[in-house]
Amino acid sequence: MPEPTALSVSELNQSARRLLEERFNLVWIRGEISNFARPRSGHWYFTLKDDGAQVRCAMFVNRNRLCRMQPADGGEVLLRGRVSLYENRGEFQVIVEHMEAAGEGALRAAYEALKARLAAEGLFAEERKRPLPAYPRHLAVVSSPSGAALRDVLSVVRRRFPLLKVTLAPVSVQGADAEPQILDALNRIPACAPDLVLLTRGGGSLEDLFTFNSEAVARALARCPVPTVSAVGHETDFTIADFAADLRAPTPSAAAELITPEASALSQDLSRWRQRLAAASNNRLELLRHRHAALRLRLVNPRDRLLQLMQRADDLEMRLRLGLGNGLERTQARFASLRHGLVRQRPEPRIAALTAKVAALQDRAEQRMAGQLGQSAERLSALARTLEAVSPLHAVTRGFAIITGADAVAITNAAQAAPGDGIQVNFHDGALRVRVEGQAPLPEHWRVLDPTGTTSKGPP
Repeated sequence: MPEPTALSVSELNQSARRLLEERFNLVWIRGEISNFARPRSGHWYFTLKDDGAQVRCAMFVNRNRLCRMQPADGGEVLLRGRVSLYENRGEFQVIVEHMEAAGEGALRAAYEALKARLAAEGLFAEERKRPLPAYPRHLAVVSSPSGAALRDVLSVVRRRFPLLKVTLAPVSVQGADAEPQILDALNRIPACAPDLVLLTRGGGSLEDLFTFNSEAVARALARCPVPTVSAVGHETDFTIADFAADLRAPTPSAAAELITPEASALSQDLSRWRQRLAAASNNRLELLRHRHAALRLRLVNPRDRLLQLMQRADDLEMRLRLGLGNGLERTQARFASLRHGLVRQRPEPRIAALTAKVAALQDRAEQRMAGQLGQSAERLSALARTLEAVSPLHAVTRGFAIITGADAVAITNAAQAAPGDGIQVNFHDGALRVRVEGQAPLPEHWRVLDPTGTTSKGPP
């Protein structure tokens, strides 16, 4: 019978480890810590147990340094880790990646929900963040008067910028009284007229920092009339207050560093500005000295200046007299020459000749106009007689009439009027409106003969 294939103990443990790690990737486990040990390597080893079982756990230093709690025997915790097997001993164990107190799970879920809601509301928006004053004169600190956070802040302020006035609003930073005290302090602080407000405390668990995850505290920070700084917990701790404040500092000491300018750097800046001001003042004074010297050289004694002006006035007066005399002589000579030429060109004879010519032309024009007017009058009289002879109005005065229709157009034959039409008979002294009853033949004695010898209708 062939010998069965056998696994070595190492192969068995390796296979079991791979199987466990593939089957259980990341798991959450809740239990009580016992047999906690921390050797010099910094790793944590402990047993996690409940009423019915226990399991070995290991949390290596690269992960436990991020843990915000200090584990101890008897503490109930919530772990996240990978199920594995310690091959050397064949021990089933959990490699822990995250650890928190057992009550922190619900708190963290509430924290994440509140954070998401306030962020969607715009309370954490960067555009509403206010810049801190470069050189604050008055700082209001909301913190516990007995906490290490306040001591760290005051130490940094005394070292960096001792001129800064610090006002403490003492509050509880943990427990049931913490939230109402912090809210009251944030509401009262504006009366002190600070340049900015610092809300701070030291590190702790999620339960310890519960007050700073309050919606009321976040809204109080957002509506504070002066810039706010939040420095709560350690560098890895983030609270709702950190997001609502205008600036989040990782630690209280870092907050004091961010708030205060460096006094030594300010002193150096002041020295440098003093030197630049002195240099600029000296340059300005030197420039003014040069300008003063130049103006002084240009300044003349008023008496000498007056004498020069008097001499110039005398010179101008003599030149004016000489110029006026020469000009007057030239003007007189030209006047005499023009007068002589004017005498030779007397206009009286020419005017008399032109006057006689104008009179002769006027007589000729009057004669011609009289002849033309006579001829025009004779032509006008002839045209008037002709017009009178042919005018129908002249015939009307002899017993004839002019007949017009409703449109005031003359009716010249019987076909232009129909029975029932209204017509008007116009005499020389008035008009008659009549209505046509019908047409009738023209009487014989009204008929006239045309040149061809035929009878035509018409008046005699």
